[in-house]
Amino acid sequence: MSNNKILSIQRLGFPWQTSDPFLFCAYHKDDYPAGNGEMGPQASLAARPLGQDFNPQFPWRMYHGKTVPGFPSHPHRGFETVTIAAEGLVDHADSLGAAGRFGNGDVQWMTAGKGVQHSEMFPLLKEDQGNPLELFQIWLNLPKKNKLVDPHFAMLWRDTIPVFEDVDEAGHKTSVTVIAGEINGVKAPSPAPNSWAADPTNQVGIWMIMMEAGATWTIPSASSDLNRTLYFYRGADFKLEETSIPENSAIKVDASQTLSLQNGTEPTHLLFLQGKPIGEAVAQHGPFVMNTDQEIYEAIQDFQRTAFGGWPWPKSDQVHPRERGRFAIHADGREEVK
Repeated sequence: MSNNKILSIQRLGFPWQTSDPFLFCAYHKDDYPAGNGEMGPQASLAARPLGQDFNPQFPWRMYHGKTVPGFPSHPHRGFETVTIAAEGLVDHADSLGAAGRFGNGDVQWMTAGKGVQHSEMFPLLKEDQGNPLELFQIWLNLPKKNKLVDPHFAMLWRDTIPVFEDVDEAGHKTSVTVIAGEINGVKAPSPAPNSWAADPTNQVGIWMIMMEAGATWTIPSASSDLNRTLYFYRGADFKLEETSIPENSAIKVDASQTLSLQNGTEPTHLLFLQGKPIGEAVAQHGPFVMNTDQEIYEAIQDFQRTAFGGWPWPKSDQVHPRERGRFAIHADGREEVK
């Protein structure tokens, strides 16, 4: 490596590999066509392996959906999901009776804790044009002491998420959407209460960085004990510390040093993840993340016995009425309407 600030550069796969305290990031980019009367695609599904449609050669995928794209009801335990709906809409429903529709810049932060079922469907509301989707789902681990806390979900609506802006000497702008952590005094909304991110000493950062063509910017330094990675997923002629970075790369860097970013001829988009490692053993089996294999076995047994509260919705691939706007109904009945 040409300098000691860049520790490694790796090609992005699916899902994106992350470092403790994160587990991984699933990135979905789909150019969905116009929707039909059931909010599924106006297109033939005959050649699709419905229920397991992940073919990266297709411009869009059904994932586990069979009528509407997305992920019908499934369980989680022992970690958190941070779902960034950069473009398009997500319909949420869960075993606690909570529900919502969010997207086009909104973020959902869900603590699975001791166990929850939820569904995440991508309703195609527009019938006369395409329904593009861009989604990041980041799995953030929970420490052992919080593995079995009560489930919780919160909405970070796009108008509540702060954006830090820097304009370089040539007048080119860099914008940083601060979903977790802070930068130069710009602080993210409060994370879920039992999250590893809730303790500011853990310095968890989740930033969406957009650089205009020709922009330059310097990421401030942080503590040396943090894991810090940038994910360059769209752009061209992008450099870190004068090192050319291929598109679709994960760049692990030394958090204790400032990092100079130099953009090229197109807008560049990056995801930034950092945090103090939890430093505990990780045992994972599908949607369950615990510390030991015995705890995984207990999670499976608990789910088989209780279904983590059951499923109070008429369909496993629950979608909300077409005419509903963005909203959230929480398990305690509290409602947010946007």
